[in-house]
Amino acid sequence: MIRFAVRLCVAGGREAATRLVIIAAAVALGVGMLLTTLAGLNAVGAQNQRYAWLNTAVAPASSAEASVDPLWWLIREDYHHGRSIGRVEVAAAGPDAPVPPGIPHLPGPGEYYVSPALGELLRATPAAELGDRFPGHQIGTIGRSALPSPDSLLIVIGRTPAELEQLGAQQVTQIMTTSPSHCDGCYVGLNANAVTLTLSVVAAALLFPVLVFIGTATRLAAARREQRFAAMRLVGATPRQISVISAVESTMAAVVGTAVGFGLFFAFRPGLATIPFTGEPFFAGDLSLTVVDVLAVALGIPLGAVVASWLALRRVQISPLGVSRRVTPKPPRSWRLIPLVAGLTELTYFIGRRPETTNGQITAFISGFLLILTGLLLAGPWLTMVGARLLAGRASRPATLIAGRRLADNPQAGFRSVSGLIVALFVTSVATGTITTFVANRGAPRTDSIAATSLSKMFWPEEGPAPRVDQIPPGLTAIPGVHSVTLVRRNPHPDGWQGLVTCAELDRLAVFGSCPAGAQVAAVPADLIGTRALDDLAKDTYVWDDAGLPATEVDKQPILSVVVNTTSRSALEQARTMLINVFPQGRFPLSVGDWEGNGARQLVQFQQLANVVMLASLPIAGCSLAVSVAGGLSDRKRPFSMLRLTGVQLRTLRRVVALETVVPLLVVAAVAIGMGFLAAHLFLRAQLDYALLAPGWSFCLLVAGGLAVSLGIIASTLPLLRRITGPETARNE
Repeated sequence: MIRFAVRLCVAGGREAATRLVIIAAAVALGVGMLLTTLAGLNAVGAQNQRYAWLNTAVAPASSAEASVDPLWWLIREDYHHGRSIGRVEVAAAGPDAPVPPGIPHLPGPGEYYVSPALGELLRATPAAELGDRFPGHQIGTIGRSALPSPDSLLIVIGRTPAELEQLGAQQVTQIMTTSPSHCDGCYVGLNANAVTLTLSVVAAALLFPVLVFIGTATRLAAARREQRFAAMRLVGATPRQISVISAVESTMAAVVGTAVGFGLFFAFRPGLATIPFTGEPFFAGDLSLTVVDVLAVALGIPLGAVVASWLALRRVQISPLGVSRRVTPKPPRSWRLIPLVAGLTELTYFIGRRPETTNGQITAFISGFLLILTGLLLAGPWLTMVGARLLAGRASRPATLIAGRRLADNPQAGFRSVSGLIVALFVTSVATGTITTFVANRGAPRTDSIAATSLSKMFWPEEGPAPRVDQIPPGLTAIPGVHSVTLVRRNPHPDGWQGLVTCAELDRLAVFGSCPAGAQVAAVPADLIGTRALDDLAKDTYVWDDAGLPATEVDKQPILSVVVNTTSRSALEQARTMLINVFPQGRFPLSVGDWEGNGARQLVQFQQLANVVMLASLPIAGCSLAVSVAGGLSDRKRPFSMLRLTGVQLRTLRRVVALETVVPLLVVAAVAIGMGFLAAHLFLRAQLDYALLAPGWSFCLLVAGGLAVSLGIIASTLPLLRRITGPETARNE
């Protein structure tokens, strides 16, 4: 029976070969995306493991502490043009001190190792802007085992124990090897659970249209196959034999598709590694597969194809006459709208009632989004039926009437082929609306705003005594592009902002806000920006609170910070370098744009993931539609050929087919996008009290382009009508 089934598949004519190719292509897409997801999850773990050594400051004491010399350790974050630089400074207290990974031995005083990306940056950047911050000279390159990413900017600097003790370093006896995912006190690395959740959502959004594609391809020419298998049953074939034949056909296509999917994954792996899923790209080797992953995909996909084939042909297996018992299915009811309304109601309820805890917020909002998405999938056939009835009710041409009546009779079938769009467009719309609004309100400041052009060096009391005025480097004002240098003093009243600046100084600076009427001294944040960066980045007339002190008292207070305002990126980096060299202790100087930019880049990368979901899902949904159209044409070629014999023109039949597919596509797209933006608006109002901002032209172009590609794929199937509706098809069989 297996040999007979293989013969039917291989020698079954062009129709059988086409069906095998399409099913194999669908399986190949699914396997490729599934492997990419599994490899991505493995890559997150591998990348996070290489962050481990950077958390050495919280490493427990070594069990062999008596035989190990302590290592002086200090790690801090530096910036250059908004990019984070990990700066590790070490000094051995003896010859047996532990050595971090990626370097052969500890650097001595005046020596350092750099990552390849930082080495290139040092060679391309003037020394006054970056290289002069690092004492000594380079003696080597940090190896890959210590680099979370090919783009990581890391440096390991050698110092003397006395220097590091003065800088506030600590002694450690071992290098941390525990991944940040399993370390409570680790502060450098990825929130692997959040990244895994994000990748899982992306994977689900990508795989759902592919599963729909596989299901549609499996049902290609289902009517003809059901008739063939029913005839076999009538001449004596058993249900088991029919199951074997259908299973062999599906397994052959699934095996070929699985092999092609593995090939696609390994072919595109170098390109996939460059996508910064975690904020940094991966090494290509990070996208690896375990033996369990390979076996699960290689065995599970063909098995799933067999199950899908069995379900698709279960009527034939039950009775050889099952295929003749075709009745119009019951129309979908309006109860399908209940989950959709419930999800919208839940998100609306939490406006002004946001849960206090993070877990409570996750539960409230995620459940609301899932209810809406489930409601869209359930309500899809009902919406399709409503659209079809409107189409038929206003029909002025035969093609419109026929298409509307056919869709209204079986809206489930019309919606099935476009259901993959629901997930893609809904997820993308929610992500686009939320991220666009969040970045506009709390993203990286404009490059020309005061938050991005001013630099501050803090002198917190816990980091040591405040500097004197004569210790502030006079060379700061001599740097070309430095507009002003301002000293912010400590506020003796802890109830207000930490800093003090005279109103006369604020008036002179003009860009850091102003004082209320009658005040002599303003209470200001240490960087002269504060929450203003979150309120209104374009507002330069911000009014600070009155400190309630006379101007003569300001200079008596210790210096809290030095704020340097610049007119160019080069001047800002030169000022940063000078301040680091003069004040090497404590946290390094930074701008609001530096730390705000990190979060904004992460959000933009999530937006890119959402765009990937949409760009991949729309063409796949178009392919599902194309296969569905082609299968429907194959199943209805005899009725269509009879219509042509009665005088119906070919272009009328093409309009019927086009309307049957375009109406569900456009209805689903409009509803999914609308529900996505509405859900995003309710979430933003409840969580952040923001109003949804309209997405940019890029989103509109992506949607329009994706729909255009889908419609183009559908149009490519219409020429089949001429070939399959000729007079010879109308003969009695």
